[in-house]
Amino acid sequence: MRVLVDQSAPIIGDVEKNADGCVEAIQEAHARGARLVVMPELVLSGYPPRDLLDRVDLVEACMRAAARVAAATAGTEVIAVFGSPWIDGGLRNSAVVAARGVIAAVRHKSLLPTYDVFDEWRYFVPESDPRPVEIEGLRLGVTVCEDIWNEPGLVRKTYGLDPVERMRGVDVVVNLSASPFEAGKAALRAELVRRQAWQVRAPLIYCNQVGGNDELLFDGGSYVVTAQGEIVYQGVRFATERALVELESGPVALRFPTFEEEVYRALVMGTRDYAHRTGFRQAVLGLSGGIDSALVAVIAAEALGPTNVLGIGMPGPFSSAGSVDDARTLADNLGVRMELVPITPMVEAFTRSLGPLFAGRANDVTEENLQSRVRGTLLMAASNKFAQLLLTTGNKSEMAVGYCTLYGDMNGGLAVIGDVYKTEVYRLAEHVNVAGERIPRATITKPPSAELAPNQTDQDSLPPYPELDAILRAYVEGGANAEAIIAQGFDRATVERVIRLVVRSEFKRWQAAPVLRVSSRAFGSGRRMPLAQRWR
Repeated sequence: MRVLVDQSAPIIGDVEKNADGCVEAIQEAHARGARLVVMPELVLSGYPPRDLLDRVDLVEACMRAAARVAAATAGTEVIAVFGSPWIDGGLRNSAVVAARGVIAAVRHKSLLPTYDVFDEWRYFVPESDPRPVEIEGLRLGVTVCEDIWNEPGLVRKTYGLDPVERMRGVDVVVNLSASPFEAGKAALRAELVRRQAWQVRAPLIYCNQVGGNDELLFDGGSYVVTAQGEIVYQGVRFATERALVELESGPVALRFPTFEEEVYRALVMGTRDYAHRTGFRQAVLGLSGGIDSALVAVIAAEALGPTNVLGIGMPGPFSSAGSVDDARTLADNLGVRMELVPITPMVEAFTRSLGPLFAGRANDVTEENLQSRVRGTLLMAASNKFAQLLLTTGNKSEMAVGYCTLYGDMNGGLAVIGDVYKTEVYRLAEHVNVAGERIPRATITKPPSAELAPNQTDQDSLPPYPELDAILRAYVEGGANAEAIIAQGFDRATVERVIRLVVRSEFKRWQAAPVLRVSSRAFGSGRRMPLAQRWR
């Protein structure tokens, strides 16, 4: 049997355009002789629609659009399965099955995830009795995303109900998915779909969406698996695709990219989609000559085109000539426009104005933060004047321990590398230079510094980044407590200090720009820590 896997990129709330894409997929399936076309989870509303689901008009628009999509199957042999919110004894996350121009059946999602970034119990009623669909002589097992993520020993949460087990005896299982990206997840998905197909001894078609929706990134990577657990199709990553697949095909050689390759592609896609879907075509960022801003500039130039990126160098009282030169070289390498706006006169004016108020007090971090806040003001002014999206350049290590300034370098609309540790920033910098130097070598090799004080380096205030990042991974992503981390061989005082900084900096992260999520635990909707608390 031929199937068309429509790995599409729905836009949240753009119901009519999303429906147009579904109609086009049905028409293409018919033209190419496909019997079945499968589309992603909630493709009509886009995923995740979050509190838009409280808008009855949105849900009703999706249900009307579903009828229009179903009508496209008239006069064809095509069976279409696509996702939509649905009202049936409450709001449901549903798969609509259409044939012969009408909606033949609707099946609802059974397993509603509530961990990490997911909160589907907030909106949906689960299906307690999942069952196949008999249609056009085909026995079809219909599942939605989490319904197949129930394999003991493979996933971190399992459920009492197993929807896939209820599909035994079907001709084919389909899974409509909106599974967010995180580094290394593609191989896990491959093993999962293999096991689930083997469990019911039926082919499985797994269709995952693509694109960036706020902080969540979706990488596609759909699969088609035989009843014997052999993968006969692996979808492209980070791109839309309509793939015609023969269920009886032979197995394909799977390819899983390196960490650097997939994270870089995810960040480029996420930056492009966030900008375009919020109405921006251009971006602005500060170019300090440091490695973080350099990497963000590379990502922005690829995502939006170099002519749509403005870099602003803002040398201050302690900026080195080398940093300005490195920023200029980077801009020239990328073909982005760079402007220089020195901040020393503005910093001096602030210092004079605050002199009477601060009389008798020595300079401290206040004066350092003042420089950052002047830069933040300038960047926001450029963003306002030129209608450009301001990209923040802070990494995950800095955000974790608060080595960043509210209303300064944290200003902006999108934190591009806010889920990338500093040690990973270096890995990505080397990756983008493989085909030719884009980030100047001096930027990669010099000691990292905020250049807010004489001869300053990051390690004046923080542990060496390899040590810091290892502690942060164990605490933030691994959930380990101080004693468990110390038992791994880390210094007690360092561990306790890092954890204290993470907890104390929560208020900053609450006010930060949205962070593109590439790990299993980003600073965003998947991590919801209270501000006023005393548990360490």
